[in-house]
Amino acid sequence: MMLSFFDQFMSPSYLGIPLIAVAIALPWTLYPTPTTRWLNNRVLTLQGWFINRFTQQLLLPINPGGHKWAVLFTSLMLFLITINMLGLLPYTFTPTTQLSLNMGLAVPLWLATVIIGMRNQPTAALGHLLPEGTPASLIPVLIIIETISLFIRPLALGVRLTANLTAGHLLIQLIATAAFVLLPIMPTVAILTATILFLLTLLEVAVAMIQAYVFVLLLSLYLHQAV
Repeated sequence: MMLSFFDQFMSPSYLGIPLIAVAIALPWTLYPTPTTRWLNNRVLTLQGWFINRFTQQLLLPINPGGHKWAVLFTSLMLFLITINMLGLLPYTFTPTTQLSLNMGLAVPLWLATVIIGMRNQPTAALGHLLPEGTPASLIPVLIIIETISLFIRPLALGVRLTANLTAGHLLIQLIATAAFVLLPIMPTVAILTATILFLLTLLEVAVAMIQAYVFVLLLSLYLHQAV
């Protein structure tokens, strides 16, 4: 029985328990817990160095008022990278291929940046809806366009993450199926297809990390406009 290529994106369940909940809770158990010793092992040292460097680069353009979000952004970055990478393993499920999960992350965080902007500096927040020096005849049109673009931001965040991961996983499955079918018929072509599959897998690993970084980076830019 030939299954659909899109069956891999269906949220699995076992004994009535959605496994997406297990996949979301699993990443937190994979990272070692820092100890109270003066010197940690190499894994903890490398983990601490990566977190510090990422946090510094992410918060560099943001005003000091937005540095309170450092823990949230760093945790979100590690969470997204981990579940994206785990989804590349065989017989696993990638929760971030579900638009509902990505929108559940994007909408509250985007809404928080909007509320902070309206509370801290309402004039500047409303000023983004109308660029300076706009002709009077274009003011209503530009206000409508900027308002629509503001409300499209969370949709763009969620759809970007979902579409990139879904396309990559689907392309990997298509090429893997082609290599498996061509192996008994044309072994040489199958080997070339497998080579392409290996390179595509490396590319998908990079995409999994880059998309997590882009998701958090865009949220930091939205926060930068609000503080």
